[in-house]
Amino acid sequence: MSPQLDRGRIDKRKDILDAAFAVFAREGYPQARVDQIAAEAGVAKATVYNHFGDKENLFRETIAALSERALARNLAAVALLAKAGDDLPATLTNVGTRLVDCYCDPQSWALRRLLYAETPQFPDLLELTQVGVAEPVAQALADRLARLALEGDIDISDPVLAAEHLTALLTGPLEARSRFGTRRIPRLERKAIAESAVGTFLSAFAPRP
Repeated sequence: MSPQLDRGRIDKRKDILDAAFAVFAREGYPQARVDQIAAEAGVAKATVYNHFGDKENLFRETIAALSERALARNLAAVALLAKAGDDLPATLTNVGTRLVDCYCDPQSWALRRLLYAETPQFPDLLELTQVGVAEPVAQALADRLARLALEGDIDISDPVLAAEHLTALLTGPLEARSRFGTRRIPRLERKAIAESAVGTFLSAFAPRP
């Protein structure tokens, strides 16, 4: 296969996955139809089947693709802690705001709603998102916090637990404030949530005199 044809196949696959997510999010898995997805992707129905086999596999592939994108965005946010510099509260607030932005992204809300609705039928998807996204992000955050502890910037004995605490402080208010994803939380409000979370976290884990 020539590079141009291979590139075209990859692009077509991405178009189908994007269209599938839009249709699954809008209609729900049971009501979504492959012909709807094909029409939204601008391809023939047979093309969808050629790439993904059936609707069930397409749904799994769609969730996997969205999970990969979510993982990349969250890890990029956590990576900023490597450059904490002299102003740790500001850096943590920047990282926290970016993590809140990831959580509040419309695709993230739609992904969670699909998981809530379809996990009984697809229990493996919960494992995919937990092992594929939540755990790597939590571990990356724990690793960064452990480094800050070694440098004397914070006082923690269990980086994994500290990462859980910070994540809970950041995400805890979001479902209620967003009314389970039906209300857009303005940027300034998201930053205020991050500032409050970081302030509480640093108060709990400030270095001891």
